[in-house]
Amino acid sequence: MTTDSDSAARRAELLRGTEEVIPEAEIDERLLASDRPLRIKAGFDPTAADLHLGHTLLLNKLRHFQDAGHHVLFLIGDFTATIGDPTGKNETRAPLTRDQVAANARTYQEQAFKILDADRTEVVFNSTWLDQLGAEGMIKLAAQHTVARMLERDDFHKRYQSHRPIAIHEFLYPLLQGYDSVALDADVELGGTDQKFNLLVGRHLQSAWGKRPQTCMTLPILEGLDGVQKMSKSLGNYIGVTEPPDDMFGKMMSISDDLMWRYYHLLSLRPLEEVARIRQAVDDGGNPRDAKVALAGEIVDRFHGSGAGARAAEAFTARFRNKELPDDIPEVQVAVGADGAPLPWVLREAGLVSSNSEGQRLLRQNAVRLDRERVNDAGLRLHAGTSVLVQVGKRNIAQVHLTAAA
Repeated sequence: MTTDSDSAARRAELLRGTEEVIPEAEIDERLLASDRPLRIKAGFDPTAADLHLGHTLLLNKLRHFQDAGHHVLFLIGDFTATIGDPTGKNETRAPLTRDQVAANARTYQEQAFKILDADRTEVVFNSTWLDQLGAEGMIKLAAQHTVARMLERDDFHKRYQSHRPIAIHEFLYPLLQGYDSVALDADVELGGTDQKFNLLVGRHLQSAWGKRPQTCMTLPILEGLDGVQKMSKSLGNYIGVTEPPDDMFGKMMSISDDLMWRYYHLLSLRPLEEVARIRQAVDDGGNPRDAKVALAGEIVDRFHGSGAGARAAEAFTARFRNKELPDDIPEVQVAVGADGAPLPWVLREAGLVSSNSEGQRLLRQNAVRLDRERVNDAGLRLHAGTSVLVQVGKRNIAQVHLTAAA
């Protein structure tokens, strides 16, 4: 027998980490009270070979739905990836070839099944139905939306206002993603907050095809190691899901305590009740480092197999604690410009030296270490999106997170 507390816990897990459910009224009526497994869709355009943890938020949410007994559709946008969704971009994306997309898609599946249950996941490719549309079908699809409506999308609007070019094929992308929902009879579609417009197009097209419109669920964009900008390979503030276990563990240990709890909420597959107990233990005086070790171990285990997290933790301890580093290393954020900042200036801003000249002098004396390695180049520049353990002499030490200046 299902109790009210069971229903509340189930609701909390399904909504965990979500930004918005559209329409909100369907949370209880559709997501929680359905008398059949719902068809849950999330699309992934394989535009790069590897995923990072920011990409896994949607996979985690799909896993939550799987655990609740629903049918997951892992959609690989092998057709749409050849167009490229311009979301968040100020210019047209370069299209990929089918061979490039196919190679990336194979890697995506391997990585996705580190989180999803392969036996309960239906992998679909949107070229299956989009290749069949033809010119007539494409025109019929294009007739379902107006240019004015397309220009309501934030990135298109900004480019139009700033007189940047928008290619006609880019207007097709939201329509094709929306048509995926028609072809798959999706009950629910998941996407990042930057995908909201496209998800709503899916609702509109399903109505036009006489189907019940899907429920849209958006998830946040995950902050990178700096805790400020979104996780991105180009910014260097990412954790790749194929990185070696020791590197993955070390990067997880470098995040701030505040960011750790956000990662627990968005990346951990531990039940919310367990996460609450871990946080309460820290609030009651426990060492946040222990909670960070547990989270880092969970993430490493997920992508490298059971026991990999414990081995990475042992290696981390051997490298750091056994070299007499303090348990409580201060966390410092330093804002730098687009071209970074010279190391002596960063040392001063982090409060590790009193002036640029002192920083330069200590560098010449080989008294500065970055991630345990001695450096003496006063011209070295550090860039936003990186996080580095900085030691000056024997006593001054901090984990310095470089963020982008506003």
